[in-house]
Amino acid sequence: MTLPYGFVKAKMASEPKLKPSRHHHEIQYHLHFSLLVDGANWDVAVNVGTNDADDLLKYKLVFDFRHPIIETLAKAEAGPQDLTDKDALPALDFLRSTDLLGNTGKWRDSDVMDGSDQTEPVASLKRLLTRAHQESRDVYIFGRFYSEGNGIHDVHLNQGSTSSFIHRAGDDSNDHNDVWQDGAVMVDVGEPEWAAYFSAFNQQLVPTDDLGNPLPDSTTI
Repeated sequence: MTLPYGFVKAKMASEPKLKPSRHHHEIQYHLHFSLLVDGANWDVAVNVGTNDADDLLKYKLVFDFRHPIIETLAKAEAGPQDLTDKDALPALDFLRSTDLLGNTGKWRDSDVMDGSDQTEPVASLKRLLTRAHQESRDVYIFGRFYSEGNGIHDVHLNQGSTSSFIHRAGDDSNDHNDVWQDGAVMVDVGEPEWAAYFSAFNQQLVPTDDLGNPLPDSTTI
């Protein structure tokens, strides 16, 4: 069973703030902020890295993002858009939407996170989101919807993970891999080109099979 997935189109209701959360042997960091959705505040958690040098992020922060998906999103109504079980744009799949990342440059390695907001991609993404908040720009957050409460997370590649994230057909008891469920941030900055943020953990492996699990010859993105 696929997990609840889609995107939210909304204005930001708060400044982005860096918050840590412990996951087993590492600390993961997210930029958290609120979106005003149908009169309610939605929490957003955007992954920006870890303190584990063996499990950093690969990321793209693009300020000249150009793709036909922009027109689709601009015409979408404000609020949450459910894309669960979709297998075409605007659902995102970094591996199967072959042209989505075509002109977005190379993947970059994140810094080792130390709790400060001066590391990358935190510093640059925070500036972008702060601008979006101050200028009341539309932001588009792709990811998985919270199972409880209003919010969206898993704003990164959502396939190619191993261990407890392996997707077993017919079993939806775990937070598992899937295809056409990748997360991203896109911002309409008032120009023909938009800004966009894409990320994946180093320990996520590609290519993947139809369930989103890494194939035997997979390597880091």
